[in-house]
Amino acid sequence: MIDANEYARRRNDLFDLLDDNTVTILFAGVGKKKSGDENYDFIPNKNFYYLTGIKQENSILMLVKSDGEKTEYLFIDEQDEKIEKWTGYKLSHKEAKETSGIGNVFLRNTFDGKLLAFFNENEKNYEPITKFYLDLENELKIGECKSTQQYKKELEVVHKLEVADVHDLIMGMRMVKSDAEIEMIREAIASTELGLKNALLNLAPGKYEYNLRNIFNFTIHEDQDASLAFSSIVAAGKNGVVLHYPSQKDQLKDGDLVLFDVGAAKDFYCGDISRTYPINGRFSDIQKVIYEIVLNCNKQTAAFMRPGITLKEANEFAKMFLANECFEKGLISSKEEIGKVYYHSVSHHLGLDTHDGTDRVSKLVPGNVVTCEPGLYFKEFGIGVRIEDDILITDTGSEVLSKDIVKEVKDIEKMLGRKK
Repeated sequence: MIDANEYARRRNDLFDLLDDNTVTILFAGVGKKKSGDENYDFIPNKNFYYLTGIKQENSILMLVKSDGEKTEYLFIDEQDEKIEKWTGYKLSHKEAKETSGIGNVFLRNTFDGKLLAFFNENEKNYEPITKFYLDLENELKIGECKSTQQYKKELEVVHKLEVADVHDLIMGMRMVKSDAEIEMIREAIASTELGLKNALLNLAPGKYEYNLRNIFNFTIHEDQDASLAFSSIVAAGKNGVVLHYPSQKDQLKDGDLVLFDVGAAKDFYCGDISRTYPINGRFSDIQKVIYEIVLNCNKQTAAFMRPGITLKEANEFAKMFLANECFEKGLISSKEEIGKVYYHSVSHHLGLDTHDGTDRVSKLVPGNVVTCEPGLYFKEFGIGVRIEDDILITDTGSEVLSKDIVKEVKDIEKMLGRKK
C-alpha cells in the first residue's frame, strides 16, 4: 500500500521539475458515457492518482510554484446525503488529507475562484504566474463535454499564458518504481497466478475459451482489492496467432494449444502475464519445438535486461535469437523471414497502466519494471506461443517477478497431468 508520505515525496519531486511561477492543474476526470444514462466504471487519471492516491472522480490537484515556494491544493466534491443515496459515499476533507498528505483541501466548486485569485492584482501572495501545466493526454475527459485539450484553449484565451504538457514529466517519474510500488506489482502477479491456476483446473477438450476466461476473471474479482489489469485474452489453436484476439467463443480442441494473456491489478498496479498450455496436457513434437524456442528466448532476454540496456536493444536481441533458432530448426527458410512469425516488440514498461509510458530508446535503470514477452505465431500450424514475464531491473541485472508461474515444459505437463 502506498502511504501519504510517498505521495508527498512524488509531488515534491515533480515541483523540482517545474518552472518557477507556474500553476499545475491535474484532474481526476469524470466517468465516460457508455450508453443512455449509464457510464463506464470510473477510473481516475493515473497521473492524478500517482500524485494523490485519490480515486474519486471530479477531484482536482493544483500545484503552485511561486518565487521558489511550493503550495498544494486538493479540490473534492462536497458530501451530500441526497446525492450519496444515488451515487455512493464521498470523501470527507479529513479522509482526503489522510490519503494524499495535502493539507489544503477545498470543495470542488471553489476551484475556479482559487484559480482567478492568482491573477487578481489585489492578491499579493504570489509572484505573477507565467505558465500553466496540464496533462494533455488525448481524450482526458474532465467534464461532461470537455477535455484537457479544450481546457487548454480556454486558459490560453482567458489568461494569455503558455500552457505546457506535464504528462511526460510525470510519466518519467512513474517509470522508476518505489519499493511500495514493486510490492503492489508482486501482489498483482500473485493474484494473476491464482486466477491462472483456477482456470487450468477446467482446461480440457470440449470447453470453450470463454469458460476459462470467465473463471480467471471471477477469481480476480473474488479479491475485493483486485481488479482486471486489462481484458483477459484466452486464445485456442489458430486464434493464438492473433495478438489481441477479441472473440473468445471457440471450443478447445484436443491437440491444440491455448494461449492466456491475462493480468490482475492491485490499486491499479498491474500484472501482465502470458502462458501457453497444451489443451490435452501434453505438447506435440512441433508444439514442443516452437515452445522451447520461445521459452529459451524469454529466459535469455530477461537475463539480457539490465541497467544501461534499452527496450529497443532488448527487442533486437530477442528478434535475433528467434530468427537464429527458427532458421536452425527449419521453421523459416531465411532469418529475414522472422518478421512473418514474430511481429510485436518484446517489452514495455509496466505499472499503473499495463502499458506504462514507454520510452524505447532510454536506458533501463534500477526500479524499472518491464515485460519480457517473446512469441512465435505459425498460422499454417495453428500454433501461437507467447511466454510473458514481469521483470524488475535491479542494480546488478534483473529479477523475474513472475518466476513462480510455471512455464517449463516438464512442469506444465506434470501440473496438467495431476489435474486429470
